[in-house]
Amino acid sequence: MALVEWKSAYATNIAEVDAQHKRLVGFVNELHDAITHGKGQSALSKILNELVDYTVYHFGTEEKLFDKYDYPESELHKQQHKGLVEQVAAVKDKFDSGEKVLTIDVMNFLRDWLHDHILGSDVHFGPYLNGKGVH
Repeated sequence: MALVEWKSAYATNIAEVDAQHKRLVGFVNELHDAITHGKGQSALSKILNELVDYTVYHFGTEEKLFDKYDYPESELHKQQHKGLVEQVAAVKDKFDSGEKVLTIDVMNFLRDWLHDHILGSDVHFGPYLNGKGVH
């Protein structure tokens, strides 16, 4: 069973961003599935690395759009991105150092991070960028 289900409420109506959000949901579900099924450390490490790398890539996509279209909440949103990257990177660093960090608490953090960030922040730039012709 998936930890995170894609909801229409997550849609920004920007095809590239929504596709990336769906991929992030996929990474979180892959990681959850790997933990639930007792996959080895190398499998967990691979998924976690992909999640961190893709998060940085995704935030870069959003930030380029913010800059290109002068999104008024750009700086605040970029600070949120920075904080989230630091939190996810800290989990990865602990995992890489051998700590047992991939627990239900971490999975709940990742689930809540996706949910709260998309619904709390990302849905606000969607209408702004849609108004600028970005879909």
